[in-house]
Amino acid sequence: MELITGKLIIISIFLLIVTMIETLAYSTRISGARVKLIATALSLFGTLIIVSRFSTMIHQPLTAKLIAEVPKDANTLLFIEEQYRILISITSIGVVLGILLFPTFINIFSRAIVQLSNERGSVVSVFFKQLNAKGIRKVWKCFTLPRFSYLKGITLKTIPKRLFVINVIISAVFTVGVISSIYASLLVPTKYGQAALMSSGIINGIATILLSLFIDPKSSVLADRVVKDQSVYIYLKSYSLTMVSSKLVGTVMAQLLFIPAAYYVAWFAKWI
Repeated sequence: MELITGKLIIISIFLLIVTMIETLAYSTRISGARVKLIATALSLFGTLIIVSRFSTMIHQPLTAKLIAEVPKDANTLLFIEEQYRILISITSIGVVLGILLFPTFINIFSRAIVQLSNERGSVVSVFFKQLNAKGIRKVWKCFTLPRFSYLKGITLKTIPKRLFVINVIISAVFTVGVISSIYASLLVPTKYGQAALMSSGIINGIATILLSLFIDPKSSVLADRVVKDQSVYIYLKSYSLTMVSSKLVGTVMAQLLFIPAAYYVAWFAKWI
């Protein structure tokens, strides 16, 4: 009985890349503050988030198809649970890789934001202008390893604790939204299966609303205040550290939330 299948590996690679993009998107505001182009930075941030959300829609059917490939002699619920827990772990690894690449992409996005401004907002034009030897060399020069000096000045006082807790919850919900709904379709009678599968939109929708109400406005205002010298740059760094670290904690917390969330979705699918 092979738990690690070819399809699971493909989904894992896809999920790893998407999670890294989501994590690295938090560096755009620091980059924007550096070059004093916040509006352009927010545009780039929005582009990255849209890409990651669309990618989630693509990986949903691939993840659901794992159910059809469960060995006949295996316990379907247990087998799928183990595979989905692997995917949650891959999400955590993706966040860790994103954190390690964070300083590098602050440099890359700083360049990208300036070029995006020069190209009058054309992301496609910026992308294709870097597809040459000179562009690749410039991107490679942006590479830098994380240093403890980056944390200099960051204290418990500068870290927004409430945002940390809220983002842990949001990240955990986003992580299990799709897979809990798919798993829930196995817990309910066949006639409720479709309702369970479609419930992922409601779960992720709630998380998106929380993100829009509590996270994005505060981060945008903070970045504006830093650019206008109304706030200290260290607070923006602390915000970014809070977001990526709380995202990592949220993906770990998702391991605990996975099964309870599936049972909640199963109840909801039968109730509506």
